[in-house]
Amino acid sequence: MKRVVIIGGGAAGMSTASRVKKLKPEWDVKVFEATEWVSHAPCGIPYVVEGISPTEKLMHYPPEVFIKKRGIDLHLKAEVIEVDQGYVRVREENGEKSYEWDYLVFANGASPRVPAVEGITLEGVFKADLPPDAVAIREYMEKNVVENVVIIGGGYIGVEMAEAFSAQGKNVTLIERGERVMKRAFDREITDVLEEEMRKRINLRTEEILMRIEGEDRVEKVITDAGDYKADLVILATGIKPNVELAKQIGVRIGETGAIWTNERMQTSVENVYAAGDVAETKHLITGRRVWIPLAPAGNKMGYVAGSNIAGKELHFPGVLGTSVTKFFEVEIGKTGLTEVEAIKEGYDVRTAFIKASTRPHYYPGARPIWLKGVVDNETNRLLGVQAVGAEILPRIDTAAAMLTAGFTTKDAFFTDLAYAPPFAPVWDPLIVLARVLKF
Repeated sequence: MKRVVIIGGGAAGMSTASRVKKLKPEWDVKVFEATEWVSHAPCGIPYVVEGISPTEKLMHYPPEVFIKKRGIDLHLKAEVIEVDQGYVRVREENGEKSYEWDYLVFANGASPRVPAVEGITLEGVFKADLPPDAVAIREYMEKNVVENVVIIGGGYIGVEMAEAFSAQGKNVTLIERGERVMKRAFDREITDVLEEEMRKRINLRTEEILMRIEGEDRVEKVITDAGDYKADLVILATGIKPNVELAKQIGVRIGETGAIWTNERMQTSVENVYAAGDVAETKHLITGRRVWIPLAPAGNKMGYVAGSNIAGKELHFPGVLGTSVTKFFEVEIGKTGLTEVEAIKEGYDVRTAFIKASTRPHYYPGARPIWLKGVVDNETNRLLGVQAVGAEILPRIDTAAAMLTAGFTTKDAFFTDLAYAPPFAPVWDPLIVLARVLKF
């Protein structure tokens, strides 16, 4: 019987544990999770804060499922404080204890980057990282009068939290230090459409730098290099960093992205030590380069791959495209593959197209606009990336992700036999129109 120790009970950790127990039910599989949440869904935090999702639903399965049905030895409120060859030391509610391992898995995710400014410890200043944060924010709003909300950071979480508070009638200010929101993920044409909608509903402040947060007993004001803003509640959404400190204790190689280096089996540089999820880097399916793109679908699959290989069933994780979607009220935004900026940075000779289309034929009710941008390699005509903003973008982004994975050219994309019926799409689907405009 082998002993498997998994650090972290999020998506990747529980996916790893479940896979090992499925293939090797007789093995001893222990999971140590620092919080009391397991198999949790941090992506749901904005929707709990908005009040449209119950907090308890942020656990995909309750702990009992893993313990009783799957036979996993699950330790909650158990913080791993030391890692060494063959054992881990864990701080639990009843004291510290050591556990031996034959296989070790780092699935301990990532943590928020907290700005080094005065006032971030004031009451009413929150991160939006794990389900307990959603609970704390809701409780704070119930106990205090919250009218003015300031969000620091214009990435995915910042945009989603802006919607969550604006939907409740709060006065929302979003402060982004760059010249536009979601700059790292999208090209300007796409974010321009998003920002137009955001400016209708919130006070969007770009190219402003947070200087400090002020307040007596609790937060009252946010000061930037351009002004000051009333704040009854502040959300810090300034990015995340992988939790690699424990991995360093055992000499695991840290990759060029700052996350744990892994091969296609999710093995690290240390024998019998694996990593999966937001703590691990992987490779980009198009460029082949090492990337760190911490997203839930890949994290779950990484855990499945790690668990398979630990249990002796060889499986390779091929890499990622960075496929992602989100929304701000009625405006959806998504991408897969490389943006124009990313492709040029990677050395590709590219051509692009940016189109506006409709989600239905003009004669069928409910037609809404959708904008698509495509990026193509000039030398090979291979599709490198697709971005979308507007309505009903998910089927287009998902289809584009499949095209990119298969190495489609623009001609391949154009001749893809997509479904058509007036209630669902125009006869020329926007994705097909994009391929046509990109030429082949």
